[in-house]
Amino acid sequence: MSKHASGNSREAGEPEPESSAAGVPAKPPRRKRVVLNDSRNPVTVLRTITELEEQTSVGEALVRNLVRAQLRMALGLAALVGIPLAGLPLAFYLSPTFANLDVLGLRLPWLLLGVLPFPVLLGIGYWYNRLAERHEKDFVNMVES
Repeated sequence: MSKHASGNSREAGEPEPESSAAGVPAKPPRRKRVVLNDSRNPVTVLRTITELEEQTSVGEALVRNLVRAQLRMALGLAALVGIPLAGLPLAFYLSPTFANLDVLGLRLPWLLLGVLPFPVLLGIGYWYNRLAERHEKDFVNMVES
């Protein structure tokens, strides 16, 4: 702390208090307490993080559950895309009238197999990314709590 000519003691870099219109010095702003180490963190968080870092059986089980959840999600979304796309050629083969339909001057097989999959795949990819991030966030929240 340093002393100034006015006799006020302030820390270096602290602004001088403004005075009001009557010449009475205004109250200095409240000081804020800075805490670098949050003592409220439970010991179990550190233990779980240590188990993950040291790859103990508990840590391996936690990571295995995360990987299984993401694999289950990926296989489900792949089936959601793959089954209809694989079934379309079979449907066109079994039903020639369905294969010969024209929509807006284009053949239906070209529309369904050449145009439609791209926006569908883009949407499914976006959905997969959101779900994977949610699984990872849930995993981190579980480890930290």
